[in-house]
Formats: sequence, C-alpha cells, structure tokens
Amino acid sequence: MDYIEKAKRVMEIEMEEIGQVRSRLDSSFCAAIETILEAVEKKGKVVVVGVGKSGHIGDKIAATLTSTGSPAVVLNSLNALHGDLGMVADGDVVLALSSSGETEELLNILPALLRFDVRIIAMTGNAKSMLARNSHVHLDVSVSQEACPLNLAPTSSSTAMLVLGDALAMVLLEARGFEKEDFARFHPGGRLGRALLLRVRDIMRGPEQMALVPKEMLVREVFHEMVRHRAGSAVIVAPNGEMSGIFTHGDFGRHLQTEAALLEKAVGGFMTAKPITIAPDKLAVEVLHVLERHRIDDLVVMDEQNMPVGLVDSQDLARFKLL
Repeated sequence: MDYIEKAKRVMEIEMEEIGQVRSRLDSSFCAAIETILEAVEKKGKVVVVGVGKSGHIGDKIAATLTSTGSPAVVLNSLNALHGDLGMVADGDVVLALSSSGETEELLNILPALLRFDVRIIAMTGNAKSMLARNSHVHLDVSVSQEACPLNLAPTSSSTAMLVLGDALAMVLLEARGFEKEDFARFHPGGRLGRALLLRVRDIMRGPEQMALVPKEMLVREVFHEMVRHRAGSAVIVAPNGEMSGIFTHGDFGRHLQTEAALLEKAVGGFMTAKPITIAPDKLAVEVLHVLERHRIDDLVVMDEQNMPVGLVDSQDLARFKLL
C-alpha cells in the first residue's frame, strides 16, 4: 500500500470540500456574525452545543471564540435537561452543530432553548432539517463525500465545521477590534504569553551593557570593548550621544577579506550606517519578526530623541524563552 498517496487523497478530498463550503458563503454568514456581535456587545455569550464528533468540534470552536474575546461555553446536550440549561441566559446566542440537522439529542433540547430569549445559529449539512428550519440563522456545511474510504467516519464534514467555526471566530476578532494586547491578557502563560506581554524595554540590554564607541576608535579596540561587554556588536556614537552606526562580527568578517590592516583602522569606515532599530515600547514579539525579516542578530533600541538606549541580541531571546 502507498500510505503517502492515500494520506494525500484524504487531504485532497477535505480541501476540495472546504472549497465548496467557502464558495457557498453568503448573507447567512454575515447574519451569524452580526447576531454574535450584538449578543457579545450586550454582555451575552455564545452557547455551543453538539453531539459526538460535532461535540468535539464544538469544544474547539468555543475555546477559540473565548480566547479571542467572544465569550463562549459548551452545553452538554445530555445534561441540558437535567440542570445544565442554567448556563443559558436571555440575550445569548446558541451555536448548534449537527451534520445531519436531525440529531435526536439536539432536537430534544430545542424546545427548552426556544423558551429563552436567544438566537439560534445552526451549522448543519442539511438546510431542510428540523434543526435548520427551527434556527434563526443557518450555516451550510454540507459535503458531497467524507474522506473516509467507506464514506462513513466524519472527516470532511467535521473539518468543514471546524474551518467555518474558525472563520466565525477570526471575523469576529477583527470586527470587535481585538488586538495583540487583548490576546495577551487571555494567554498569560507559556511562550506565547511571554512574547505578547513583554516589551522591548523588558528584554533589552541597557547602555551599561552596550559597547558604545566613537567612530575614531580602532577596530582592534572596538573588539576589546565588545569582548568586555560580552556583546556581538558595538554601537558607534557621535560626541552628542546620537547613534552613527553599528559594527558587528558580520561586518568584521566581510571587511577582513579586503582590508589586510583592518584591526588598525578606525571603525567608522566599516560600520553599518542607519542600521535597523526598534523603539523600547514595542512588543517583544516584534523583535522576532524584525530579526527574521532582516536576517540580523543585533537590534539597537532607540528612544524618541533618536538616542541608543539599549540593544537586543538574538541570544537574549532564548533567555527570555521567546524562542
């Protein structure tokens, strides 16, 4: 058996089905967004309910909504009629997931849900189903085939639900003006939280840890300063303290090939003028993007007066667990 080819076939089928869902996006999706926006702005929440594989997908959709600023909870359809309906409140939105739209457990709690002042968004593969017909908004996630070779196990259908759920969450994120700072508040732990919560000023080396040298200093002496400060670069400064450029190990290697007496010459002739810089109040995560985009190892931190106030060495990122 060619396992790789079979795996690719599964992916191809699911991608094709997602493409079909994408092509069917219409005003119903916009209505779903507006419905959730209105509820969240009035301090309501999204109540996600599903059974089986749809229930698992619902768990993920609820988690994504919550972590991106749209509060969501998962309602267990089996326990709903035995007390769990207490989590539903007037003004909420119910997101009901069922591939067939005829899932018995969901239909059993539908009358109870409709006693609340809630809006129901149904995500099904059957627009004529009982669930779809009794919802305020219907989102079509129908698929022509599952990726399962027996066409039985929920694969394409569950993926379609997941992707459409992600689309809802991400569009809501943008519509609500959700920013990186908001995201950081909900993800304070781990690498992601550190990268989002820390500012450049929190991770930079201060002036006392920088090799600040005049452009007249010999390259040999500059290297001594770099070693003394355990830095991979030296910041060249003018008499008034403003930055003139930067000299790195990379600059030394490049010029050494053509300058035999490089060590005995003034560093000003070999520095990189107008290097890439960053402000101290920027998010630390932006340092990662700048270093990768420009393929550099050292980033000078400049204040509003264009004075060098710090340096970020790529090696420091590991110390702060940003890599």
